[in-house]
Amino acid sequence: MVAIVGYVAVGILAWSHGDPRKVIYPTDSLGQYCGQGKLEKKPLLFYFNMMKCASPMVLLEFQCPTPQVCVEKCPDRTSTLLTAIKNPPDWEYYKSYCREDPGNMPVPQILQKKLCPAYLISSKPFLQRCFPSLGKKGEVITVGDKETFNDGDKIRDAKDLVAGMNNATVVMEGRQVAMKIFEDYTKSWYWILICLLIAVVLSLIFIVLLRYLAGIMVWVMILLVVAVVACGIAYSSFKYVNLKDTVGSNITLKELGFQPDFSVYLHIRQTWLAFIIILAILEVIILVLLIFLRNRIRIAVELMKEASRAVGCVMSSLFYPIFTFFLLTIVIAYWGITAVFLSTSSEPVYKVFNETVCPHARQTCQPENFTSSAMKIDCPKSECLFAFYGGETPYHKYLILFQFYNVFLFFWCANFVTALGQMTLAGAFASYYWAPNKPNDMPAYPLCASLGRSLRYHTGSLAFGSLILAIVQIIRVLLEYIDHKLKGAENKFARFLLCCLKCCFWCLEKFIKFMNRNAYIMVAIYGKNFCRSASDAFFLLMRNVIRVVVLDKVTDFILFLGKLLIVGLVGIFAFFFFSGHTDAFKTAAPSLHYYWVPILTVLVGTYLIAHGFFSVYAMCVDTLFLCFCEDLERNDGSAARPYHMTSELRDILMKDTDAARTPTSRDETMQLTAHEKTMEN
Repeated sequence: MVAIVGYVAVGILAWSHGDPRKVIYPTDSLGQYCGQGKLEKKPLLFYFNMMKCASPMVLLEFQCPTPQVCVEKCPDRTSTLLTAIKNPPDWEYYKSYCREDPGNMPVPQILQKKLCPAYLISSKPFLQRCFPSLGKKGEVITVGDKETFNDGDKIRDAKDLVAGMNNATVVMEGRQVAMKIFEDYTKSWYWILICLLIAVVLSLIFIVLLRYLAGIMVWVMILLVVAVVACGIAYSSFKYVNLKDTVGSNITLKELGFQPDFSVYLHIRQTWLAFIIILAILEVIILVLLIFLRNRIRIAVELMKEASRAVGCVMSSLFYPIFTFFLLTIVIAYWGITAVFLSTSSEPVYKVFNETVCPHARQTCQPENFTSSAMKIDCPKSECLFAFYGGETPYHKYLILFQFYNVFLFFWCANFVTALGQMTLAGAFASYYWAPNKPNDMPAYPLCASLGRSLRYHTGSLAFGSLILAIVQIIRVLLEYIDHKLKGAENKFARFLLCCLKCCFWCLEKFIKFMNRNAYIMVAIYGKNFCRSASDAFFLLMRNVIRVVVLDKVTDFILFLGKLLIVGLVGIFAFFFFSGHTDAFKTAAPSLHYYWVPILTVLVGTYLIAHGFFSVYAMCVDTLFLCFCEDLERNDGSAARPYHMTSELRDILMKDTDAARTPTSRDETMQLTAHEKTMEN
């Protein structure tokens, strides 16, 4: 609770200092946002001298050492201050690109105070900034259909603008891709929702069919997964053969390099060859596993049937993932908003920019009193311009710690919500298993009763288990950060040690997730504390390790194939729809910059939806399995200590024993049974 109160305090602090407009809108030389407030009608940023952007400092400070003003529209003509001031109509147009109205001030004084640009070049808006309209006549670069332009001092070649434009755009390439992706989302969001709705319907259909036709549906899922992967191999092979005689299709992926438009890769044969290899390996792995696990799958199907009966008695459990998803959405939204406000809570920093050598160059300055400062006296031609956002206050010094705390609490809260869902479902399904007369002896509302118990009695266990997992996850984040910083390092031992640490902590995270899940089940059954429950669950699983492999893990594999099938079906539909490769969808599909954006979104969303629905079955199977193992150790089937398992589960036990031990004779079977009873007693 203290951590959550601190989290709220960090959020309030971030929201009071942050301003997301800093990453959305361009900023002029005074740090004002173009298109906002009093500059609402001036959404574009105009550079006085684009050639100043060719300075290497642009790449270091993300700001051109030239005055910048917000304008209503980019200039559509090429002119100089000298020629414009002589013609009143041209001068009125020219003044709209000045920092302030110079009045009747002479031209040298206007240029000295940098009130107006020395020249205007025909430009076009790009990412809310005005860039010269460069073109080509043969091999010669032109601007405004001319090979030269007048910068107020002399005639220059149009190619002189290229370096400045490159430096000005390189700092915005990431934003360009992000804006295109955002635009794609605005055009396709409703189609994405439709695809996700299809995923919800498919998941519900599969879950309902599993409830009544578990045995048939398991084998249908397996065969469909094999068929879908085979179709992927066939389609990739078809594309690979068809591109054989296409010009440019034989270029390698290494020669092509990174392209933000992923559709380019689909015109390369090597891409489809990679798809064939990946899908073929996946198909072989699935087939080999199915061959070796065919007998185990038959046993696991029986456990799925028992899980279906439990889910049928607690039908509300199918919709519980919606509640978990709602809570996770709140956690993710709070983390994302807080992160944005923290990253934009810095203050504008102004620095001295000068065209010639100046002792105060790149030093911090204040634009309000710069004209009367010693810096201006020492460097008369210098300017105090906005450089970047930063700050020297205690708040800004500890900003990185606030970001770290934000990430850590995000992991902790997200793990807590997930743990609450696991314990709630475990409690509901455990009440089904331990009911002597199923389902009459179950609570009236098992899911609500389990949720109430979890919140009232076991909040500490949930918080402690999720804290352990959050600590491991934040360590993994730090290791990734260190690895990113050491990418250019030559110390191979350090890189090797870092890779080993990343691998170890990845394994540790998986192990802790597995142990937490089983610990929550034991907490839901007996109400003991987290550490005691985790210990009991671990040793119980170790005593039944063969059954864990034979039943529990095979069932997880079957459920994974179900998720894979739903993702594959919806993903194939999304690919043919958004890519426009099918004539039936060409008129309905939106025009996108990157059609892989909605496809990837649909794939990830579909997997999360399928995982949410199938997680109910997975939790049911895990709970029944632990209860099943506990029942075997505590009871012997006698009148004094009867089994709580159903007759169907008792049959699974016999099949499990036969499959795991495969005795060679009836006498050996009787010996094993007698030995087992002796051990249980």
